[in-house]
Amino acid sequence: MQTSDLLIQLMLYVFLPLWGIAGFIDWCCHRATRIEHTSGLKESLVHSLMGIQMAIPILLCLLFQVNVLIMLICLLAWLAHELVAHYDVHYAAPRRHISIWEMHAHNYLATLPLFMLLLIIVINFPVFIQLLTLDWQGQFQFKRMPYAHGGDGYLLYYLGFMFLVCVLPYLEENIRCLRVFWQQRTAG
Repeated sequence: MQTSDLLIQLMLYVFLPLWGIAGFIDWCCHRATRIEHTSGLKESLVHSLMGIQMAIPILLCLLFQVNVLIMLICLLAWLAHELVAHYDVHYAAPRRHISIWEMHAHNYLATLPLFMLLLIIVINFPVFIQLLTLDWQGQFQFKRMPYAHGGDGYLLYYLGFMFLVCVLPYLEENIRCLRVFWQQRTAG
């Protein structure tokens, strides 16, 4: 097995699931601090935005061959995620308690995307050089992977896992926060 294959397996079976688990722990912390009554809907929507910011490059890398376009999207998504994550903590810190568990989850939620981005760069280093040298000709199309990373069933299992540990919990958080937002709005 080649090193690049081992690094892909590390991302598929360790980093991606760990990122989802960290997101679930973060959601548990939001629920424990009753986010709907503290920082509210605004912070909850920011959490959903950050999930979408990372879901896009993850799906692109799972479905398409990494070229300059995909790598640019990955870099920009990571940068946008970092900016929004900084805003998130800046907004939430004065409004609610951020526990040590939540801070620890944030460590994983911030570092895992960086580690995955760096591994994508290492695995696709010739593409990274093309990006840096502006050798972009023919590099702006979505070309499907000739094989499925992790095997034929991986994507379905991963999406199901993320649906259970991240999409459903954060959707529940959005609904909970929206309900309190409307209650406060109609009461005031």
